[in-house]
Amino acid sequence: MDVATMPQPPYARAPEGMRDEQRMADGQLLVRRRWALPEASRAVLLVHGLGEHCGRYRHVAAWFNARGYDVMSYDQRGHGLSPGPRGALAREDDLLADLAAVYADYAASAPALPLLLGHSMGGVVAARAVLDGRVTPSALVLSSPAFRSHEAPWLQSLAAGLSRTLPNLPLRTGLAVDHLSHDASVVAAYRSDPLCSARITPRMADFIFRAGPSCLADASRLAVPTLLLAAGADRLVDAAGSREFASAAWATRQLTARHFDTLYHELFNEAEPARSQVMKQLGDWLARLPG
Repeated sequence: MDVATMPQPPYARAPEGMRDEQRMADGQLLVRRRWALPEASRAVLLVHGLGEHCGRYRHVAAWFNARGYDVMSYDQRGHGLSPGPRGALAREDDLLADLAAVYADYAASAPALPLLLGHSMGGVVAARAVLDGRVTPSALVLSSPAFRSHEAPWLQSLAAGLSRTLPNLPLRTGLAVDHLSHDASVVAAYRSDPLCSARITPRMADFIFRAGPSCLADASRLAVPTLLLAAGADRLVDAAGSREFASAAWATRQLTARHFDTLYHELFNEAEPARSQVMKQLGDWLARLPG
């Protein structure tokens, strides 16, 4: 099959967005993308997952643009176009501090207080930042958040030990890439994407392994309207974590949970008609938000 006629992933033909950079307090540069909408009345900041980059959310940005949202995203440190070792952190809370800095800078120019949307590892970063009070968004969306891992307890303990002795030892993520989506074009595009990385370090792995359960422990403190989208057939994160979070946050009356029993990890990249069904759930929830 000719390359030009091969099936393309959902984001392939969506606008690239305007790129710029933001320097963090420690000197780290993060590459950002903004899909500005001059007439926007709302705003959203997107936070990507482990091993990927914000360019894979171009179609999500276009979807939000079509509904009146200004959109920004960024490549987390150790990812995408942001410079530095892949999957590495200088300090254990770098991803949280980065999100707080990017969100504050974006909020200063956005047309309204931004909604925060995080996927997978980005979902844990977003949830932890909100629960810690580092960020107070207008609302929160969590897509397949990595609250629980499929990794064995011994491996999680090993990551904790190595994070103290060899914190930036390059390791392979071992992500089940074949189960990102039922859409084969998404899997193929991920495998061939030079900005997607299969590298992680013990410090970053330990952050994910600890931050997820800590979010579950603090879920009863949730204080912003939140939509949780969970993939029941997820092979990359343990969907039981989303069920635990929903149960723990129920009493706050802030959480709406939507579970898709047969879908894979990347809900926004799933095969049709499932992807449209996910987006409809998101759209219906957004329409009910005040303002």
